[in-house]
Amino acid sequence: MDSQRNINLLEWYEVNQRDLPWRRSADPYAVLVSEVMLQQTQVSRAIPRFESFMSHWPTIASLAAATNPEVLAQWSGLGYNTRALRLRDAAMAIAESGWPTTPRDLQKLPGVGTYTANAIASMSFGAHVAATDTNLRRVLSRWFGAALNGVDLVEYADEVVGEPAGTWNQAVMDLGAEICTPKAPSCGRCPVSDSCADPTVYVPPVRQSKFDGSNRQLRGALVRASLAGDNLSDAGRSLGRSDAEIRHTIAALAAEGLVPFD
Repeated sequence: MDSQRNINLLEWYEVNQRDLPWRRSADPYAVLVSEVMLQQTQVSRAIPRFESFMSHWPTIASLAAATNPEVLAQWSGLGYNTRALRLRDAAMAIAESGWPTTPRDLQKLPGVGTYTANAIASMSFGAHVAATDTNLRRVLSRWFGAALNGVDLVEYADEVVGEPAGTWNQAVMDLGAEICTPKAPSCGRCPVSDSCADPTVYVPPVRQSKFDGSNRQLRGALVRASLAGDNLSDAGRSLGRSDAEIRHTIAALAAEGLVPFD
């Protein structure tokens, strides 16, 4: 069943795959940048930012030479700004020592977790591993017939992953994004519906806390103010935050390299 399902899936993907700029080559640098962006950013928003980022820093070496303010300015608006600095730090490590090629070694790079390491290893270096993002978790849960998490998800993904794994991972991602959607899957258009155990299974992601009034909102405002050369305390007060909260957040951002030490 798994073999025929993968054949049907990959045939569907060959015709219906999304035209995403980071898929136009197997360049691990493009995969790394895209995967870091997509950790907290929707695909539609990531596309123009990815193209701008890659135009600004077309090589690992060029990104490795960038300063914190330069990287943050290019990243501004995407949120979770520490992602940008860890991406630059990973570029520095790669520029110095070369590309690691296995999932285990890729996870040693700053900001690279299991999913991102598996995505790069499979898409750029031919590793036979599944990259279990939110879409894969939902699709594989429906194939299996029950919500999968943790070790159960990893074991099942390793059992059913097709070859080449990089293409299979992207095919399942597109299936989840376009057909096997969270609340209203289009089973009538699904190329693998015959081997799906339960299309009603849905594993919702953990919901983020409300943005307005959050520390994330304050952090973003302070980073933007720093990049613009504005007064950070005034930026925090414009959100109605206390001076104590502003001082504490500025200190935390400075320790992370996101704003200069005062």
